[in-house]
Amino acid sequence: MREPARLMAAIEIVDAIIVAARTGGAAADTLIQRYFSTRRYAGSKDRAAVRELVYAAIRYSAELPASGRAALLGLTTTRPELLPLFDGSAHAPALPAADEPRAAPGLVPAWLIPAFLRRFGASWQDEATALLGRAPLDLRVNSLRTADPDAVASALPVQAQPIPGLPLGLRLETPVALDHHPLMHNGSIEVQDAASQHSVALANPRPGDFVIDLCAGAGGKTLALAAAMAGEGRILATDVDRARLTAMGPRLARSGAEAMVERRLLNPNRESGALADVAGQADLVFVDAPCSGTGTWRRNPELRWRLTPKRLEQLIAVQHRLIALAQQLVRPGGRLAYAVCSVMREEGADQVMRALPAPDWREVARAEFSPAREGCDGFFVATMEKCP
Repeated sequence: MREPARLMAAIEIVDAIIVAARTGGAAADTLIQRYFSTRRYAGSKDRAAVRELVYAAIRYSAELPASGRAALLGLTTTRPELLPLFDGSAHAPALPAADEPRAAPGLVPAWLIPAFLRRFGASWQDEATALLGRAPLDLRVNSLRTADPDAVASALPVQAQPIPGLPLGLRLETPVALDHHPLMHNGSIEVQDAASQHSVALANPRPGDFVIDLCAGAGGKTLALAAAMAGEGRILATDVDRARLTAMGPRLARSGAEAMVERRLLNPNRESGALADVAGQADLVFVDAPCSGTGTWRRNPELRWRLTPKRLEQLIAVQHRLIALAQQLVRPGGRLAYAVCSVMREEGADQVMRALPAPDWREVARAEFSPAREGCDGFFVATMEKCP
């Protein structure tokens, strides 16, 4: 593909991403894959170049652009070498008009700036800039398969560094594809951001515990919980998404945690009935709640275009409901860990404050992470204990 054709492809993909942001459609990565699945003529260098343009355009503008063309025209402000590619030739974008809409630069949508100020104060722009950088690849060495992080690190295709505070954490500053690596196939490693690993450590699961992973998804934290429990105890992994729970199966088998994990599909808004048999029994309930994902913009910068005040309000209501549900499941003396990959206090600290007025609950630990300080996703986690 010629460079103008690559630019045209980026425009078309960003158009699709804008539509998906408005309608709740597929993620940017998925849309990029779909685009190239019907364009076999595009080689690996073409795909890499187009992908880079797409994500540069997404990161450039905080507000939803009028079109993919407006997004890429806006990007020419910082990437002037792109402007001559709008040359109107075959398979290239048309020449730009003087009064044509162009996306404006920005870090955070205007309506979210007060929330960032509340969370970060005067450093909010530095934090937002870090959230729009590129994420490294963090790995968790699975102690159910190997107890030697150094041996794992030496077997990886690029240099890996230990992650401070995580004895089993490794960071690859140069991300590489590991899907087909032997260490992935034999369950020795899992891809898991450092903040997510820290959240499991803060929850303090213990060998022999009965743990409920209330929003288990595809099982990333379920596997980390199982490893922290040394394979001893019982985990009930629940979710309302059948496909994600099903996808957990092969990961459980690889990890060595299959025997201790039971999966249970829940119906949305009817979770209490499906969990009545375990009410008041859990040593630990882990709630990795649905959230805005503001802490994951490094990987998913288009989430800035998807989030709206109404959607945030809905998420906050769901989080509050899930905490209340989790509180019903914890035994006296047991613990509830609440986590969100968000940097907003409305989804983190405020939710814990809403839960703590109950006389039989107390907070025992809390941590907030951000890319600018810890180099990981933006994350909030708190552990509460039910008084005996």
